[in-house]
Amino acid sequence: MKEALMNSSYFGLLLSTFFFMLAVRIKARFRLAILNPLLVSTLLIVLILKLTGIPYESYKESANLLSYLLTPATVCLAIPMYKQLQLLMDNLAAVLASITAGTVSSLLSILLMGKLFGLSNEHITTLLPKSITTAIGMGVSQEAGGIVTLTVAGIVMTGILGNMIAETVFHVFHIDHPIARGLALGTSAHAVGTAKALELGEIEGAMSSLSICVAGVLTVILVPVISGIALQ
Repeated sequence: MKEALMNSSYFGLLLSTFFFMLAVRIKARFRLAILNPLLVSTLLIVLILKLTGIPYESYKESANLLSYLLTPATVCLAIPMYKQLQLLMDNLAAVLASITAGTVSSLLSILLMGKLFGLSNEHITTLLPKSITTAIGMGVSQEAGGIVTLTVAGIVMTGILGNMIAETVFHVFHIDHPIARGLALGTSAHAVGTAKALELGEIEGAMSSLSICVAGVLTVILVPVISGIALQ
C-alpha cells in the first residue's frame, strides 16, 4: 500500500485536494476561526505522512502541480482589482501610502525583533519576506541568502494567522472601511489574507489583491537593503 502510494504520480495532489476540501467543509460546519482550511488540511496531511511513513520528498514530488499553479492563481487575483479600478484610482495616493507603510513596518519589525532575540543574520533574512506571497517570497529569500524552506513556513504561518485573527482585529480597533480592511489583509497576510478579504467583500478583495502586488515589489527592492543593515 505504502509503495503503491509513493509510486503514484498524483498521490500528493489527490491527498492535498481531498484534505483541503474536507477542511473547508469542517470550517463551514463549525464556523470557528481556528479551523482555517489551510491549517487543518496541513495538519491532517502531516498526520497521514507520519502514520504511513511516506517521505515528505515523495509527497512533494507528486504534488508539484499545485506548486506550478501557485503563480497563475496569484495572477488571477488581478480580476477583482480590475473590477474596482475606478475606486482604486480615486484613492491611489492613500492606497500606495498605506501599502508602503505596512511593508516597511513589517520589514523593520522583523529586523528589530531578530536583533532583540539574538537571531543570526541568516535567520533574519529568512523571515524578512514573511508577508508576501510564496511565489515571490521564495525567490527573494534565495537571492538574499535566506533558508527558503523556513521562509515558506513563515509565509504560510503569517497568512494563516492573519486570516484567523483579521475579523477580531477589525472589530477591536473599529476598522470598518472596506478599503482599509483589504489593504491591511493583503499587505500583512498576502494570498491567504486575500482569501479572507474576498469573504468580506468585493472591495476588500480588490484592495487586498493590489496590496499583494505592490507589497511584493517593495519587498523585492527593500530586502537587500534591510539584509545589508542586518549584516552590520
